[in-house]
Amino acid sequence: MTDERSIDQSRREYARGPLELEQLDKDAIVQFQQWFEEACERVDLEPNAMTLATVGGDGAPAVRTVLLKFFDREGFVFFTNLESRKARHIARNERVALLFWWPDLERQIEINGVAERISSVEAAKYFVTRPRGSQIGAWVSQQSQVLTSRKALEMKLEEMKRKFLNQDVPLPSFWGGYRVVPRSIEFWQGQPNRLHDRFQYVREGEGWRVVRLAP
Repeated sequence: MTDERSIDQSRREYARGPLELEQLDKDAIVQFQQWFEEACERVDLEPNAMTLATVGGDGAPAVRTVLLKFFDREGFVFFTNLESRKARHIARNERVALLFWWPDLERQIEINGVAERISSVEAAKYFVTRPRGSQIGAWVSQQSQVLTSRKALEMKLEEMKRKFLNQDVPLPSFWGGYRVVPRSIEFWQGQPNRLHDRFQYVREGEGWRVVRLAP
């Protein structure tokens, strides 16, 4: 078992330099795009990975990693099984949070907002771009349900491969996407002595109000 002292030895100082208000765009989405493009250039593994936090009907939170597939001025889009635990949570409580963490850049972005189902047209447009294996996989997994064995999953996969042999894989009715419409977006830049720079954009009408937060 790892003891407290060995965990503490993993501490690192951040040294990429300060983040000032003057460096930030007035538009939170434009600022996100700038940081995201830099992450795509400099982060080797899944720069679009983001933690999604939801709350169930019992008030208990849940988190998992999903992949950002695209974003626009309206929000940030990910795809999932519409019968999954995350989808059930969103059906009861649309308020969610996202977190991007890029250690190599000493940066994170926290997004709080509302998750809205995208249209089936938008979902189908993305679905056809997925690798065939991923398309078939969407039909195979009853996401978040109890699975008797790995073999049962593999048997279902072979069944779906036969079913869709020599034809396009259609969009499952139980698969789609959500757009997280942001109400606030925080940009965090690591700094020495844990005195990190934090700037929070808060939606105000069609624009954003920007405030600096204490570390």
